Amino acid sequence: MTAALDFPLPPGLSAHEPPEARGMARDAVRLMVSRGTEEPAHHHFSELAGLLDPGDLIVVNNSATLPAAVRLDRLAVHFSTARPDGTWLVELRRRTRNGSEPYGGGEPGEWLPMPGRATLRLVGRETPRLWRAVLDRDVEAYLRAHGVPIRYSYVERDWPIEAYQTVFATVPGSAEMPSAARPFTVELVTALVARGIGIAPITLHTGVASPEKDEPPYAERYEVPAATARLVNLTRENGGRVVAAGTTVVRALETAAGDGGRVAAAEGWTTHVVTPESGVRAVTGLITGLHEPRSSHLLMLSAIAGEAVLARAYQEALRKGYLWHEFGDTHLILK
Repeated sequence: MTAALDFPLPPGLSAHEPPEARGMARDAVRLMVSRGTEEPAHHHFSELAGLLDPGDLIVVNNSATLPAAVRLDRLAVHFSTARPDGTWLVELRRRTRNGSEPYGGGEPGEWLPMPGRATLRLVGRETPRLWRAVLDRDVEAYLRAHGVPIRYSYVERDWPIEAYQTVFATVPGSAEMPSAARPFTVELVTALVARGIGIAPITLHTGVASPEKDEPPYAERYEVPAATARLVNLTRENGGRVVAAGTTVVRALETAAGDGGRVAAAEGWTTHVVTPESGVRAVTGLITGLHEPRSSHLLMLSAIAGEAVLARAYQEALRKGYLWHEFGDTHLILK
């Protein structure tokens, strides 16, 4: 990552609450538009239909957010990702007055007593941050009964799980909200479809993003349905743009794309990491939030926009006071 994308993020530019709590509609957040060498343009998300063309396709993530944080007396357990062997990846965090912070303790084989007389057994470390662990009952049902949405310290209080769902959320499984699609509303979707802009789903269940760490993405469950693959291929053949609503969508589509950019139906676990070196094959546009400095997501954005374009956009976002994180403003990148 170059110095241009290693910038200080002022605390005042973190979105502390959903836009609805600020008296705004979901789609009233700001939208910066980057088109190659053009100067970044400034809009509101509600204007999206007019910024795309008939025949374009927006691909969205239909993963629904789980209440994936379980709070103990001094610790919080963030359930991240279900693994094929029945274990889960979890992050242990120390509770603080305003949220939580990374916790470096824990030992393989240790048992943690959980609310509701459940027990979590730590199996072993998967990464310096994540443990493989086993809960003594069905995890998703347990989280519905005892979990709350994951919240980091920049969000000042708890919000209900509905605040962390997008209008496309139908398949439970994400530890954190696929937040790029949060500003979509029923009214905006109607306007997009009425203009001739298609919308198609993929599923990718996101793990914990823990803002204190900068780690490469790990394996995540995904599915690209056959109908979505056909729509992506038809859109490209007819000269339309394939716009991913979020980095999760880019990861899924690029996992399913062949060398020529043709997408096939696919499902399973993806370890694919999009970088400027790997490039993108199927995606020609991206709707995304604003990402932390040094985040691995910035490599993906650079692969789509080019690093110089991205650096200029982030300088403009800082200058204009755009808001960061899941309740913040948005960025439309068009190749």
